[in-house]
Amino acid sequence: MAGSNFIDYVKFCSRSGAGGSGSVHFRREKHVPKGGPDGGDGGRGGHIILRGNSQLWTLLHLKYKKHVIADKGNNGEGGRRKGSDGHDVVLEVPIGTVAKVAETGEFRCEITEHGQEYILTKGGRGGQGNDHFKTSTNQTPHYAQPGEEGIEEWIVMELKLLADVGLVGFPNAGKSTLLASVSAAKPEIADYAFTTLIPNLGVVDYRDGKSFVMADIPGIIEGAAEGKGLGLRFLRHIERNSILLFLVPADAEHIGEQYAILLDEIKRYNPELLDKRRILAISKADLLDDELMEALKPEIPQGIPYLYFSSVTGFQLPALKDLIWKALQ
Repeated sequence: MAGSNFIDYVKFCSRSGAGGSGSVHFRREKHVPKGGPDGGDGGRGGHIILRGNSQLWTLLHLKYKKHVIADKGNNGEGGRRKGSDGHDVVLEVPIGTVAKVAETGEFRCEITEHGQEYILTKGGRGGQGNDHFKTSTNQTPHYAQPGEEGIEEWIVMELKLLADVGLVGFPNAGKSTLLASVSAAKPEIADYAFTTLIPNLGVVDYRDGKSFVMADIPGIIEGAAEGKGLGLRFLRHIERNSILLFLVPADAEHIGEQYAILLDEIKRYNPELLDKRRILAISKADLLDDELMEALKPEIPQGIPYLYFSSVTGFQLPALKDLIWKALQ
């Protein structure tokens, strides 16, 4: 994923089309005196529709589209001819896109399948022609129904990546190195904080042709809930993960304390994330020997499966895959 091309948040004004007005018309033909009302109905206004597309992975194509406007329906005509419906506007979005109303935060829809469609903003209904209003006591109605106005609203769309495993850790914990070691992904790797500025996905091959998807998100620091570092905006990408893989480096001051800080920041973002299965992976194990691993045991939190590994030497990487696969099953 190129950093400048990955957009996971857009806001735009969505305006559906107004319905066409019904027609006030009377049948006038040769040898048909006083033919009566025959005004047709107006056409429906155009909808704004979201459609899932598995070939898309970013909302970049919508970043500069601040106003999405559908056509209005055409007016009805004589001879009970209905006006044509307004042209619908179809916005193709990646799988995992969530749409909300900007002002209230009201949830509208979530696109989870290729080809799935959802009417985001409905077009106005067409008005009825005067043919509908004729009665035995009002045989020549000189009025018809106007078309319904379209809807104008501001919409926020967020993209939440779909993956099986989400990597959670401080900057420089080794998340990108792990992803590059077990998949074909090429995340940027360097020895400074916040090398990863956008989420990265990788497909991890397992035994017998099986595989799972791993997501690497930018590092979290203490106080991220208050906006420190890159904040928590990227945590939306692990909301759909089945497993949270916490990475803490072996050279951390205290493994348990770092794990507790990460857990607290996630809880402040969304407490429901704590219901997901968790695994603690201690990276940079090539710095340790058996004696040091035994000495670090008191620092490891209780009740969570853990494993030492090294992405550089490949130490315990097959065992880490086994642990993840077992948890996924």
